[in-house]
Amino acid sequence: MADVSRILRKMESGDPIAADQLLPLVYDELRTLAAAKLAQEKPGQTLQATALVHEAYLRLVGKDGATTFANRQHFFAAAAEAMRRILVDQARQKLTERHGGQLHRLPKLTEIPVSDGDVEQTIVIHDLLDRLASTHPRSFEVAKMRLFLQMTFVEIAGVLGLSADTAESDWAFARAWLKREWGRNK
Repeated sequence: MADVSRILRKMESGDPIAADQLLPLVYDELRTLAAAKLAQEKPGQTLQATALVHEAYLRLVGKDGATTFANRQHFFAAAAEAMRRILVDQARQKLTERHGGQLHRLPKLTEIPVSDGDVEQTIVIHDLLDRLASTHPRSFEVAKMRLFLQMTFVEIAGVLGLSADTAESDWAFARAWLKREWGRNK
């Protein structure tokens, strides 16, 4: 843990080698998160966990390395956001290819989390989460990690610096909020 924070500080100070040192330290944890999400996708999923990790890492660190992270928790929260956006972008791309870019139906929200690979549901939930972020940012953070990365409350708590009970409480609120808003969109 201390190594990750130390390397993040080196990245912030402009050390060009720090980004190369960071990936080996966080790779296994990022790959575990990515694999957990992708295991829930429908068969035929073309995105692999390795590709998701690499794409997220490139979005985080980038070519110029201009992004800075306060600490390990901030880095993993940013990684969760990057993975969420990649999965939503992929869902939108599939929807465009399959349906000419238009949503033909609003799928029934049966149970959260997003685990059946329904691209339309993924996009609707993504849009609802963006609305949740403006009013309840911590619940938004918990929900995106729970929905898109299938993280446990203990894992979420570690990333956000909360107790597992607080993460679970924030999830209960976010889930109720999402279900209410889902019903309004029908």
